[in-house]
Amino acid sequence: MADTPRSPALFALLIGIDHYCEYPLANGLYYPKLGGCVRDSQKVRTYLLNRLGLEPSHLVQLIASNGGEAPSEAPEHWPTYANIVSAFNELTEKVRAGDQLFIHYSGHGGRTTTMFPDLKGTTGFDEALVPLDIGKPGDPGARYLRDVELHSLLQDLVEKEVRLTVVLDCCHSGGATRSIGGARKRGIGQADAAPLPPNSAVGDLSTLIQRWQTTGAPRTRSLGNQSSWLFEPRGYTLLAACRASESAMEFPFDGGKPNGALTYWMLDTLHQAGPNTTWQRVAERVAAKVHSQFSEQTPMVQGEGDYRVFGADRLQSHLGVPVLQVNPAQNQVRIGAGEAHGVATGTRFQIVPGIGIDADAAGTPLALVEVIRVGGTDAWASMVDGSGNSPQAAEIEVGSQAIMLNTSAVRIQRTAHVAIDDADLRRQMEASIQADGRGFVALADPDQGADFLIDRHQDRADEWVVQETSGSPIPNLRPAIQTIDPHAAAKLTNRLVHLAQFRNVQSLDMPDARMADKLKVTLDAPPTTQPGDTVRLTITNSQTVNPTDPNDP
Repeated sequence: MADTPRSPALFALLIGIDHYCEYPLANGLYYPKLGGCVRDSQKVRTYLLNRLGLEPSHLVQLIASNGGEAPSEAPEHWPTYANIVSAFNELTEKVRAGDQLFIHYSGHGGRTTTMFPDLKGTTGFDEALVPLDIGKPGDPGARYLRDVELHSLLQDLVEKEVRLTVVLDCCHSGGATRSIGGARKRGIGQADAAPLPPNSAVGDLSTLIQRWQTTGAPRTRSLGNQSSWLFEPRGYTLLAACRASESAMEFPFDGGKPNGALTYWMLDTLHQAGPNTTWQRVAERVAAKVHSQFSEQTPMVQGEGDYRVFGADRLQSHLGVPVLQVNPAQNQVRIGAGEAHGVATGTRFQIVPGIGIDADAAGTPLALVEVIRVGGTDAWASMVDGSGNSPQAAEIEVGSQAIMLNTSAVRIQRTAHVAIDDADLRRQMEASIQADGRGFVALADPDQGADFLIDRHQDRADEWVVQETSGSPIPNLRPAIQTIDPHAAAKLTNRLVHLAQFRNVQSLDMPDARMADKLKVTLDAPPTTQPGDTVRLTITNSQTVNPTDPNDP
């Protein structure tokens, strides 16, 4: 019998583990009890139920509270290996294509001798989620949920075409357990060399290996700035608490009881998020907030971060980078972009609120800053008085967005002036540019010139036209956009953004004169060329001419 059609629904799996049984491992260490994981899980539950209207029947929650020798919850709700796998399977059966599924894990993360030497080598390790009863003597079911197994469980959901978001508030490779200023790390300092289980409850080992090889990550992948999970998220979004070499912290925020740093700032950000906020934007603000307090923890987003938060659509990327640090005494800010991103001394950024507004809207500018010192991936910038006011760094929040306005050689942002007489159409067009200019296009100051002029066509009043500052129409802009088109403003704004990006590329120069004119690319496309037609591309250097094969990608 076919499934009854229904609207897309929200589902959730929440796992929080404070009570660890503290059984000794093969190396003599153990996973100690935690204090903020169940609180993380309950706060996420409250947010999903009250803010998003999650149906209680769509929620599966496994928690283990500290309550003496055993958790205070009933055993069927404990986050054991078997119960976690069962919860995944239960939700995989329930969800349908188009549904939203939010998975949140708060607890220890660990590293243990690999079950999959063919994938990771005989000396390799598996990253793992750590159930509460890990290391229980004589119990083969007390085992880790390993990365290869977790990857397969997530792939089951991806194949059902659900919009999947996964949050892992844990160490992924094991860090030291010492406390720092009241903070506690969610991991231990060594890999566990416990005897390997003979099988997996997730699936046949050969099937798990095959799925990893076809949809996972290469064994030799450099983890670099990634989190320490060895799979590459494909088809979903992953928020990880820290990088491979770092640790996830829990801390008594606001002088209260402990919470995971990732979860605390994620919920704070979600409560403030505007309707067009993406998971990438959430992760940027969370990373800035967490890293400003814990220098050894940098939350990461992997996979499809451009999805709208708890939405089914993807939003275009923006130019903003987060403000990582504020120095009120020097009236300076540190931003998350440096030499690797084309930033140089003199580059200017506009600082706008980091969350709670459209990701691409100009919002209310907080300050104008100019870079004075550049690092590889970050830079320090000083306040610039660009509005007649006296800007103060103290007014800027860590996690605010810095939108690049120029580099030392290229002006990134272009300006547009809407010149038509129709007041309603002019307001629509101006509002669209303000909302969707994405840092590339802004409205021109009335007293200054503009890069682009928008008006009705001189001969065809029912068409929009984009003109140069001189008043000449910019050629080859097609198809024509009708003034009566209800989406005309959005289409024109996208066209302006494309033109600004094209002008920026044209402005690039070769700083080394010895390389000038050494390489030219010519595209032979007759005026009659239509989309899909094959054209001839010629690459020319100072010595040879090398026509490329049109079929060569």
